[in-house]
Amino acid sequence: MDIKQFVQLLKTKLPQNIIFENEQMKNYTTFKIGGNVDVMIKPTSYEEVSEAIKLCRAHKIPYYILGNGSNLLVADEGYRGVVIQIYNQLANVQVEENMIKAQAGALLSKIAHKAMENSLTGLEFAHGIPGTLGGAVVMNAGAYDGEMKNVLVSCDVLDEEGNIVTLTNEALELGYRTSIIQKKNYVVLGATMVLKQGNQEAIKDYMKELMGRRKDKQPLDKPSAGSTFKRPEGHFAGKLIMDSGLRGYQIGGAMVSEKHCGFVVNAGGATCKDVEQLIEHVQKVVYEKFNVQLEAEVKFLK
Repeated sequence: MDIKQFVQLLKTKLPQNIIFENEQMKNYTTFKIGGNVDVMIKPTSYEEVSEAIKLCRAHKIPYYILGNGSNLLVADEGYRGVVIQIYNQLANVQVEENMIKAQAGALLSKIAHKAMENSLTGLEFAHGIPGTLGGAVVMNAGAYDGEMKNVLVSCDVLDEEGNIVTLTNEALELGYRTSIIQKKNYVVLGATMVLKQGNQEAIKDYMKELMGRRKDKQPLDKPSAGSTFKRPEGHFAGKLIMDSGLRGYQIGGAMVSEKHCGFVVNAGGATCKDVEQLIEHVQKVVYEKFNVQLEAEVKFLK
């Protein structure tokens, strides 16, 4: 079955207003890079997510689950297949005493703000992280000594058979930028977090402080996918890159940030190829100088 036939099938199984053809992926990533995708589906219910995935699997159509696209680099040629976006159409957040239940498409920053409004502490670190809850669980997102592992109680996922399964914190196998979800190819639908009662003003002040630190140290004025490299054991990627003399190093429109060397930014008109070549160059130089192999944290979609 070719993609045009598959689109017609989708339109008989799913609401037509959630199906989009030839969307430009650069409009769906914080890097502002990427060609067209054949089909984008924006489900408004868990059932639609499940149906879309089942159809892709049944007809052997490649698919990719997208949130806010804040950790993603898409090929200049785009993606031949289906992108299923779980974002603001599945972003409900509910607070029950010291518990927060949220759908996978909710922005982590929105959930942190909701926690603050309800005088709940423990999610301050998430203020300013641009990703969705789904992506945060998959990668066990963290910053400023906080991480999802510390607040997650359980997570609802879609398994490979299309069943909705609830996993406990322990079953998620959360580690540094990793989880069982990646290994098992699960899809995050929602999660439950438990926080502690705190002082609202103190929480608000700490969130402001963390946002101030981000603005001071990170190149938030340029498109990027956040930290480009994972933290190598015993080192800091940004310092290794800086000490390698690569601050401001540029290939095409891709540049090692002058503000924070751990970020590769789109300095203007960068292509996926520019970014890939720059990442490879940084890895090569750092390895030659310090015998440390940097691993990309950004995900690639080709």
